[in-house]
Amino acid sequence: MTDQNDPQTNWNAFGRVNASQRFRAPSAAMGRAMTEAIVAEVQVEPGMAVLDIACGTGEPAISIATRLNGSGKVVGCDISPGPLKIAEQRASERGLANVEFVPADVHALPFADASFDRITCRLGVMFFADPARAFRELHRVLKPGARLTILAWGPMQQPYFETTVGTILAHVPGATVPPSGAAMFKYGQPGTLSSALRAAGFAHAKDRLAHVPWNWPGTPQEFWEYFQEVTVPFKPMFDAIPPDRRDHVNHAVLEALSRRYSDEEVKFDAVIVLASAIR
Repeated sequence: MTDQNDPQTNWNAFGRVNASQRFRAPSAAMGRAMTEAIVAEVQVEPGMAVLDIACGTGEPAISIATRLNGSGKVVGCDISPGPLKIAEQRASERGLANVEFVPADVHALPFADASFDRITCRLGVMFFADPARAFRELHRVLKPGARLTILAWGPMQQPYFETTVGTILAHVPGATVPPSGAAMFKYGQPGTLSSALRAAGFAHAKDRLAHVPWNWPGTPQEFWEYFQEVTVPFKPMFDAIPPDRRDHVNHAVLEALSRRYSDEEVKFDAVIVLASAIR
């Protein structure tokens, strides 16, 4: 996924890609329920051609390819090539021959009209630089009568962000959420995403809020390190913490996370938006 509106946002930065690799197992475990939610919603069937937009390190493309059980074809694309190398490695480790990963910009997709039976996008739609243009591209490459399914973050007012970003806001005078961070929640209000899809020509567009487990299988310290490295939209906010406040902020965040830590997990209940539409 990418945010082309903010020059400070770099999804292909070495630190993020390195952290994604180092924390690959716990990150995958944390995102499993979210991946399962979008895979169930999109309703794939054997032999289908599926496009996964902004797939990052490979999900839900890999889970969809696994569900197709060797049939059909899954194409995972992302504008940042770094994470795609991890996706290729993960698919190879699973012996998946029906999935490929290609660098591509959702605003100008390198695919013919009516190429796909299904399109998915998990946690990427919020960062489209020109949503209307991107949705028209998705409409173009989807077959008539085929389904698009999108998963986005719900509102910022949920434990995952309140314990991290919210703690920074509470403990750093003058701290504000950067535009790239605020963009994560642009579709958090029900009806916003489905309205945008209808405007792009999709039919039967609908969206709803849903709750899924979003648990980090490790310590609060490990999670906080991971969050700071991979949550690129909030990097300007992290960088703006005054050096003399950094220890205080770290302590406050870890204290908030510790209250959600039990059974060797940091436990969150993620609020997401699930949207579907028909070409």
